[in-house]
Amino acid sequence: MGPQVSCRLEPSPFEREGPTGFSVKISTPDSMSTVAIDLADVKKSYGDRSVVDGLSFTVAAGECFGLLGPNGAGKSTITRMILGMTTPSTGEITVLGVPVPARARLARMGIGVVPQFDNLDLEFTVRENLLVFGRYFRMSKNEIEAIIPSLLEFARLESKADARVVDLSGGMRRRLTLARALINDPQLLILDEPTTGLDPHARHLIWERLRSLLARGKTILLTTHIMEEAERLCDRLCVLEEGRKIAEGRPQELIDEQIGCQVIEVYGGNPHELSALVSSYARHIEVSGETLFCYAPDPEQVRVQLDGRAGLRILQRAPNLEDVFLRLTGRELKD
Repeated sequence: MGPQVSCRLEPSPFEREGPTGFSVKISTPDSMSTVAIDLADVKKSYGDRSVVDGLSFTVAAGECFGLLGPNGAGKSTITRMILGMTTPSTGEITVLGVPVPARARLARMGIGVVPQFDNLDLEFTVRENLLVFGRYFRMSKNEIEAIIPSLLEFARLESKADARVVDLSGGMRRRLTLARALINDPQLLILDEPTTGLDPHARHLIWERLRSLLARGKTILLTTHIMEEAERLCDRLCVLEEGRKIAEGRPQELIDEQIGCQVIEVYGGNPHELSALVSSYARHIEVSGETLFCYAPDPEQVRVQLDGRAGLRILQRAPNLEDVFLRLTGRELKD
């Protein structure tokens, strides 16, 4: 959808020259707001099925806020409501200082979106994709041309400007999608699984680019299934299950609160027999398939109980965000 515009005869240094010769002023959201996103008791139902259930959270300007949850937790519905593409059943949403969906068109002028699946035009070149997308924001060709070099440099695609997208690697396409989302210099970026399917090198490069955006004061709303990504990038996290918030906080705070001790993974043997053997020395025990997960305040005592048993492989490590996620949402596969 296009932006809201108002035409007047007197020029302003903050306006663009429109196609009719009048000065075209493009309305933008409140850039001075200290809150980028605010959800207050938001609910969304489809018939009798509740998808989002009484959700409240606030994203401060300049932070990276992560939405974590298994499939069906409501993450996609939440982002669609924030973009004004889906109307909540009840509750209030404010994005960049304006109410959504009532003024969603205005809010979207300050938002860049990286969808889960790239929707680039494969037959267009890298440069042509940026040109076309810039016109959605009613930018002139000169304005778009002026910003393309910096976007190509940001995405490390300087040498691919005239290459067709169909000939790019998956990592290059993903970086182009991110660069395209920045064409309007948005205050807020909404990233849906930005590195899923990428190799480690491409993933780390995108993480580096995202950190540079945060350093420039951009706000990021991130949905991801990659726990390392959330732990590296997010200032705060909201863990969801069946549309409800089940935990919120800084990554390390959640790790300390939910786990708070060393983790011992035991491979081999009968995990249920081993569980009974070490249970009195563990704060919490989980079995997933043939693996025993033992959360142990005194890991040495656990290792003593397992010492000498043939066929076991024991890994001791610090707790991480994946432990938190699986502890809160369970280890069973969710479709």
